[in-house]
Amino acid sequence: MEKPIRDYPNDRYPQVQYDLVREMLIALGVVGVLIIILAALFSSPDVPALTSKQVTQQAPKLLVQTALDDLSGQDPISSYGPPYNNTPDASQKLGFFSPQSWAGVRIPVNSAKTEVLGPLEKIVPFKPALKNSLDMWNAASSKQQTAWTTAASKGLDKASVTSTSINWLGNQSDYGPLPQIINEYLLLGHSGLLESAADSFGSPMPETDRTISLLLLQDQPDAQYADQLDMMGDQWGIIKETGNYPGAVWLWFYTLLYQIPPFNGSSSADLLVVMTVAIVTLILMLIPFIPGLRSLPRRLGLYRLIWRRYYREIATESVKK
Repeated sequence: MEKPIRDYPNDRYPQVQYDLVREMLIALGVVGVLIIILAALFSSPDVPALTSKQVTQQAPKLLVQTALDDLSGQDPISSYGPPYNNTPDASQKLGFFSPQSWAGVRIPVNSAKTEVLGPLEKIVPFKPALKNSLDMWNAASSKQQTAWTTAASKGLDKASVTSTSINWLGNQSDYGPLPQIINEYLLLGHSGLLESAADSFGSPMPETDRTISLLLLQDQPDAQYADQLDMMGDQWGIIKETGNYPGAVWLWFYTLLYQIPPFNGSSSADLLVVMTVAIVTLILMLIPFIPGLRSLPRRLGLYRLIWRRYYREIATESVKK
């Protein structure tokens, strides 16, 4: 031990020189090395985000079905309600309590336009023939558009689909302009530019907001790939990372509620779960101020079990006295 440079009169509180900066740097160095070693040994895999290019290469029919769902309004976003659209009775609510509807439409999304037609319009200058197909689609009635997408969806199972093209069987007139639209959509996805085209829809400049491209694959492709990774909602996906590794295990309570009644059968499950967790958290925070609850630890006596050695010594001393 270093020699004290100053002692108090009773020599109980010696002071020594101490290099705090050196100790801090040493500690940071040791911890940094440990982090690198442990991360290399035990970290979970960093699986890249799902992209349209990956989907076209591995399961091109999924991208085609996604496009058809968007064009026909059968995708989940078209009926989601706020913040994407004003679909009647779509907002989750508990009586009059409906934060989803109060927030309103903040990210307007027309799935057909935003996810399919808009990105294709971006490449019309490079594919002039595509303009005729888009004009034909836009000029058609909603009834006619529905007939085209219905026929295409039925014919998709028998169609020959690759990562860059689709060959429909049967009467081509049943599909209207969809053969060329879907072909160009596959090519755009295969090029890896579909997400960028969707995100920058309505803007001449590239966007850093990835909301639209994230919504693009959240239906058919996301469900299949999430199922392969055991990350669906009924597989406790919210607390998992990709691969068989621990994820956000602290969210187990949220996921547990989604698996049990009445939450798993409610159309307002998200709101119910959030409100339940908020109420439970509030109760736990206010336990010291709630009569009855704040007395439970004393009445249950669990503290005596935890500190049994201390109370045993107290009892022994009392007997001795």
